[in-house]
Amino acid sequence: MNTTPSSLLQPGPATRALVLGGGGSTGNAWLIGVIAGLSDAGLDVTGADLTVGTSAGSTAAAQLAGRTPAELFGDILSAAPPKPPATAGSDRGNAPIRPVTDHLARFRAIIAASEDAADMRRRMGASALELDAASDGTWPAQWRATVAARLPSQDWPRRAVLITAVDATTGEPVVFDRNSGVELADAVAASCSSGLPYRIGDRLYIDGGYSRNENADLAAGYERVLVLSPFGGRTMHPLDWGMQLAAQVEELQESGSTVETISPDSEHLFGTNAMDLSLRPAAARAGHEQGRALAAQVSEFWLRPR
Repeated sequence: MNTTPSSLLQPGPATRALVLGGGGSTGNAWLIGVIAGLSDAGLDVTGADLTVGTSAGSTAAAQLAGRTPAELFGDILSAAPPKPPATAGSDRGNAPIRPVTDHLARFRAIIAASEDAADMRRRMGASALELDAASDGTWPAQWRATVAARLPSQDWPRRAVLITAVDATTGEPVVFDRNSGVELADAVAASCSSGLPYRIGDRLYIDGGYSRNENADLAAGYERVLVLSPFGGRTMHPLDWGMQLAAQVEELQESGSTVETISPDSEHLFGTNAMDLSLRPAAARAGHEQGRALAAQVSEFWLRPR
């Protein structure tokens, strides 16, 4: 399986890159809202020469390949109210569903025990493999069906889109694109797999956010890079690991890129609330308002002549 992004090896015009970071269900809604708000104000960023999607951002990148921002935004606002969330102890393939707070506690414990980012990714992978061993193996098929149902198209877009993940066995970051031999729904399912690992072929993968929440460094060399970060560039990792968005922005600038970042105005829709489906409309509206408000500023950056 080729997991080296050919679009990086043989890029087209390296002008504009759009980076969509992770942030759970509300983060996905906020990303769609921002892009729809920009579009409503006259700026379409979906035609970027490169789009990088991580976790919730991978879903948004795939969704934007099949529907307009306005349609996706409308879908969020018109969606039926979500069912009550499953309680801790209910089954997900015989593996108990853990509240977000439990997941964050596990994540913090692994970070505290890790020597560096690579060690942390290996430990996260090992933890996911332990959960997988305790499950009945039915979750991947269920998860794939869920992810596929969210995508307007099952086909990779023709423009360059990179979807990030992490190999659960080695802890190495992985990037999928249309030439990787991986179906779009599988790439997105792997990128969003923050608990149990997701299998593609003979490999198991976990969430691309364990590499970096934005993975903006994949846009190195592009003239202009617009980063949408639902988590606002925050990180739970030690700063000397260089996982935070500020470090990624510095790397991009050193490569010659000009970078603009957009983060939510409020934190209450994210963090421990990131998986609350009932907050998706509010997150989308908040993003839409930001997009409209920032459209003139972003247009000057995005449309500036070379």
